[in-house]
Amino acid sequence: MLVKDIVSDKVISISVPGNREQAFEIINTKKVSSLPVVKEGTKKLVGIITRSNLIENPDEEQLAMLMTRDPATATLEDSVVNVAKKMLKINVRRIPIVHGEELIGIITSSDLVSLALSEMNITEPVENYMLNIIPTTWENTPLTVAFETMKFGKVKCVIGLNDEGKLSGIVTESDFIKESEVVAKTSVQSSTVGTEGDKWSWDSKSVLYIEKHSLTFSDKTVGDVSAQEIITVNTKTKVSDCAKRMKEYKIDQIPVIDVEGELIGLIRANDLLRAMINIQ
Repeated sequence: MLVKDIVSDKVISISVPGNREQAFEIINTKKVSSLPVVKEGTKKLVGIITRSNLIENPDEEQLAMLMTRDPATATLEDSVVNVAKKMLKINVRRIPIVHGEELIGIITSSDLVSLALSEMNITEPVENYMLNIIPTTWENTPLTVAFETMKFGKVKCVIGLNDEGKLSGIVTESDFIKESEVVAKTSVQSSTVGTEGDKWSWDSKSVLYIEKHSLTFSDKTVGDVSAQEIITVNTKTKVSDCAKRMKEYKIDQIPVIDVEGELIGLIRANDLLRAMINIQ
């Protein structure tokens, strides 16, 4: 299967010059996780901006400084397996599709799972590919704390647990963005300098105003924003069946439970790509 068999030519992009607010607006309204960046007035690809770029750099406003420059690309004639290999090798979840230097599409790990992997008959269980160490937190944890837990876990979600330690919900990077805003705080640093040995001299004071931007979240808790319906798979679920479930619910990560219903891991779209590669 080739890229041209599954890629959509209806790609949503943003141009430079541009700013953070414009990128946030497009990502939230169009419900996408990333935006290819093109040179204004052209289709020439110059970068890509992701939700992670936005939340990890709250002090930066200009799109040209936020985006990842010269991203890896693919063409319509590349095989989906080779694209999957490229994603895993450089640890990305989306790759722009180009014709020469011009942007003509984008393909994500979710696309590969829902449009390619779900059509394959891979009977291996997801336990062969799932993450065993996952970030969890109490369902009444404030979003500010839960966000730090997600960052330390180096994944794009955090799983909520109830008072009994049972799975109660999942909050994704997208959920955090919806509940956040960038807030500017100004601090003042001053110093006084006098002229030594001159009793008639005036002391001079230098004042420096420093503006610092930070990502601030609403007062809600994990339980307030997590999905009401929890989609899960068990350790013995077939890879292809898991891919079909991701496609059905339009998600790219699913908690994994054991036969007794206990949380035991997490399976992501990128994890399933390894199964696609292994059957070749």
